[in-house]
Amino acid sequence: MPSASHSHAALIIVGHGSTVNPDSSAPTHLHADAIRRRGLFREVVCCFWKEEPNMREVFEMVDSDVIYIVPNFISEGYFCQQVLPRELRLDGPVTQRDGKTIYYCDPVGIHPNMTRLLLQRADEVAPGVPRDRTSLIIVGHGTNLNENSRKVIETQVALIRDGHHGFAEVVDTYMEEAPFIADWAKLTTAPDVVVVPFFIADGLHSFQDIPVLLGMREETGAALSELGVFHHNPHQLQGRLLYYSGAIGTEAHMADVILDQVHDFDAKHGIKAESGKQKAEIIPALAAWLKQGRDSIGEIAITANADGTFSICHSADRGQDDLQVHHDAEEALFIARYDASGAFRPLHSAPTLNRGWRLDLATLDELRLALDFFYPAALGMTHALEQDKLASVPLREVLGRQTGMYRFANSITDEQAHAMIGKCCANENCLRRILWPLTPTQPMTKDAATKTQPNHAPNAIPLLCIEACTHIVSAARKIARENHEANQPKSAD
Repeated sequence: MPSASHSHAALIIVGHGSTVNPDSSAPTHLHADAIRRRGLFREVVCCFWKEEPNMREVFEMVDSDVIYIVPNFISEGYFCQQVLPRELRLDGPVTQRDGKTIYYCDPVGIHPNMTRLLLQRADEVAPGVPRDRTSLIIVGHGTNLNENSRKVIETQVALIRDGHHGFAEVVDTYMEEAPFIADWAKLTTAPDVVVVPFFIADGLHSFQDIPVLLGMREETGAALSELGVFHHNPHQLQGRLLYYSGAIGTEAHMADVILDQVHDFDAKHGIKAESGKQKAEIIPALAAWLKQGRDSIGEIAITANADGTFSICHSADRGQDDLQVHHDAEEALFIARYDASGAFRPLHSAPTLNRGWRLDLATLDELRLALDFFYPAALGMTHALEQDKLASVPLREVLGRQTGMYRFANSITDEQAHAMIGKCCANENCLRRILWPLTPTQPMTKDAATKTQPNHAPNAIPLLCIEACTHIVSAARKIARENHEANQPKSAD
């Protein structure tokens, strides 16, 4: 594991995330919190493919000149080999950019210690059940996009099988390719069956889809975050007792695997311990803004107390005494997660922040952390803008670099792009100010142009947007698909 020598560096943990519920990103946040509490790194933050902060913004959240990036992904597949390097602007394992050194580590799922976690999870889910009468099934997604996606599970099965760990049999299965998890009863013979999903989170696939394929449910049920409890074991199915585990990525010791990947990267690339003066820019900038009377950001009011502590609350609750009081900066993540109706808030800058709370924080560092949970990268982007160091990315460039199902998003017309931005980014949907144009030489027009103008009060720290978010990319894909369908020849019927 990393030693105190990493106290000069930042750790960025990258997850997939979701726009539907918080289940996909929850384990990544929990592992980041656990590592942050150990004090091994100067800074520990997360970023996501489908949630905030995105992979372009996250670099504005750290001051450190040395950055380790660990993908919280299962395999070396499509995302880790193509999407993440593209979005994080990486040149390879080591990237030098803007005076920073960025180290890109292997994904957690391929680390050798994953075998130990799988065995531990199997024993935990079926306590007291003898291994010699148990079939262990490791289930993955399965895809034809990248052969490495399947390879990582096959490797784990071979390691457990060849390691003589006492199971009656060990098999790999998949959701979308053979051998299929739906055929589990035909693929196993032991009276007890333990199924461990080789996924990062208890999201749509592991918590909702696979139970249907196993026969535990007749139809897809609610998400884990909606139910609050996991499936009860065992399940009597097809004359056997089946024990279903939570996704391997939810195991608390995954934080150790993240650290192991950093240690292994150092060993592989000969990275030596570093020390020296550490620059601090975001914290001093925040202190200066507060001294200037800039005491709000988005929907949050900031109070600098006489004893040197800080309090934050919803702006509409300023001065109220009947608020629920919290004292941990990490609580901001949970406060920001749902709106007043209980709906998930994948877009932090949506004007839907819940009311009725107050967060009391002892230090400026805790205040910064809490504000980054509420509005990821907002402080860093404002500071970079004031230093004339903040670069925005034109919409066409963002859409043009998309791959997979989003690769046609850039085919929308300019008129459609302007209308889409004016509608999707309207203040009732997002409080950010857009800094990006349509192209390097073509600014936004009509309703979209209004979102490029300052929209914050004089006493506020602004919310800025340096490139189109995943919601805009999805909206562009939808328009492009509608364009394609409209241009198809109509049937003679």
